This record gives sequence, C-alpha cells and structure tokens, in this order.
Amino acid sequence: MSIKTNLQLINNTLPEHVKLVAVSKFHNETAICEAYDAGQRIFGESKAQELQQKAAVLPTAIEWHFIGHLQTNKVKTIAPFISLIHSIDSYKLLEEVNRQAVKNSRIIPCLLQIHIAEEETKFGFDFEECRKMLASPEVSLLKNISIYGLMGMATNTGDELQIREEFRRLHHFFMEIKNDFFSTVETFRELSMGMSDDYPLAIAEGSTMVRIGSRIFGARYE
Repeated sequence: MSIKTNLQLINNTLPEHVKLVAVSKFHNETAICEAYDAGQRIFGESKAQELQQKAAVLPTAIEWHFIGHLQTNKVKTIAPFISLIHSIDSYKLLEEVNRQAVKNSRIIPCLLQIHIAEEETKFGFDFEECRKMLASPEVSLLKNISIYGLMGMATNTGDELQIREEFRRLHHFFMEIKNDFFSTVETFRELSMGMSDDYPLAIAEGSTMVRIGSRIFGARYE
C-alpha cells in the first residue's frame, strides 16, 4: 500500500487527542514528501546529522521531533529548529539544551525519557531519579526549556500484559509528576508512548503521542 493509504488507515484508528509522529529516520526525502503531501506534518528523527540535512531541504512547515538518544555535543545542530525533543535522559542533557536554546533565543520544548522496559539498552530516568531532578532548585534556573511531558518505550516482547503494565505504570507516574510539579503548567500534557507494534496498547493506557514508522513507510533503508 502507499504511504498515503497507510497514513489514512492509521489516522482512522487514532483518537482525536492523540498526535501521530511519523518516524522518518533512515527514509529519504521522497518518502517524507509523500507523507507530507498526504497531510502529515509531524516527523520524528533519531540522528542529529540526518535530521539537520533533511530539515535544510524539506518544507519549513514540518514540525521536527527528535526521538532518539541525543548526545550533548549534537544539541547545537538541531537547537535552531527542533519542535520537540522526546529523549531528555539526564540533567546534563537538559542543561545543554537550555544553553543552546539561549544561543538561539528560543524556548525548546522537551519530554523527559523514563526507563520502563526490562532492557538495559534503553535509556531514561528511573522514577526516583526523575523526582529528584525535578525537585532540585537547579532545574528552575533553566529558563529556555519547557518540559511538556514524558516519553517511554515498553519492553520489546510479545507479552501484551507486560507491555500494558509498563505503559500503565508510566501513565500513573505522569499523573504523579503533573500533580506534584506541573499542576499549574498547561503545556505539561504530553505522554509519548507507543510505536508501530504496540501503539493501540499505549493509547488504551493514556498515550497522547505515538511514534510510528514502519507501518507508514515500510521497510527502511540504512
């Protein structure tokens, strides 16, 4: 099926409050333009250099999201234009995003990545680390970042009960953090969880943003 058809099928399954991030990493500009022409505006990339190259030649109306592990020395390459960073996994990274945002006279929206999977290869804060960071006075000094919510990835497993439980725990933590630290912040409302294989489960457990690649673009090139 075409990219346009794939997008239509996916969008028909999404509740109105759930945003679709089309994961375009490793896919070329032609494929992205096909999705763009079909009405998709939010695209997710996981490599800073690849994102920078694509942003330079693709429509300026695209809302670029960074969804992969972000090294501090790469922040400067995406800071001028990035719409949302999903993968803040340390205070050091948050501090660098703030530093680069200042240089670009911007406030950069961010999500805190929370480690919920039973896989050591995935990044993110654990619950207690996240609580401690948000409670620290240093965070309040970062005036050029805005924390919009949380992101997490479930374990890569066929066990739907486990996936649901991991997403459910993240949603509960999201509500706790919102109540404790962001109760008066209207922009803290995004919970990015769910990918091509598990996004219906994520939506059922409270996701507001799903990151879908292969179901839209098919097999990727590398």
